[in-house]
Amino acid sequence: MSRFCAAAAALLTSVAAAHAGDATPPVTGNLAVTSDYVFRGLTQSWGRPAIQGGADYAAPNGFAAGVWGSSISERSYPGGAMELDLYASYGRAIDADWSWRVGLYGYVYPGANLDHAGLPRRSLDTAEINAALGWKQFTLKYNRALTDYFGVDTEQGYAGDSRGTSYLQLDATFPLADAWSLALHAGHTHITTALAVPLANGARDPGYSDVGATLKVQLDPHWSLSGGVTHATNAAFYRRTSSFLDAGDTRNVGGTRGFAMLQGTF
Repeated sequence: MSRFCAAAAALLTSVAAAHAGDATPPVTGNLAVTSDYVFRGLTQSWGRPAIQGGADYAAPNGFAAGVWGSSISERSYPGGAMELDLYASYGRAIDADWSWRVGLYGYVYPGANLDHAGLPRRSLDTAEINAALGWKQFTLKYNRALTDYFGVDTEQGYAGDSRGTSYLQLDATFPLADAWSLALHAGHTHITTALAVPLANGARDPGYSDVGATLKVQLDPHWSLSGGVTHATNAAFYRRTSSFLDAGDTRNVGGTRGFAMLQGTF
């Protein structure tokens, strides 16, 4: 499961904690090593390990902001080796069980551009707005792209631009015995355009759904170990995704994927 889902749940939790008067630090940091960086059901590291880390600020008045980065694969982001996320949001607790949050999220890929793959110049940077509603351990969140969705446009062979692409997700975390917890996730990506020319198997629509489950054990107050599995639908579209660096280099970027992660928070 992606860090994005965990960050959304953490921000909603911080609102409830501040409302309850808990003495939580306003700035926290995190560092992780994962066997595969999976975002919304698709690998961003071409199935290889990634190093990740960031920092978050949460104010008692409900404002929150943060920065987070991860190594990525140049096969998916030509010319780029890093994803840098910048985000800010505002939310409040409604009562002991309910909370809400709205925000702005930016994905930046320094150095990455489609012209490194011999295509017309096009950035893969993406901006989204989002709104989330939390009830106990459940979070329902809607995300909508203000820009083209990670470079999806006519330059990549689509019929039109992808502004307005949306992602709807439902996440929940369940505490288990002792230091164990289970996080469950379901999401659906609706992309507002399709390929102008179908793939060899006839697939044109890149939209898909994804689900995931992550089992986590807290090793001590700062370190945790997680293992999870994700599954993305629409295998016809994603089973043989070509690298931007070599069209003959293909990978199933979706499907069923497993990962393990060691994470520290400070």
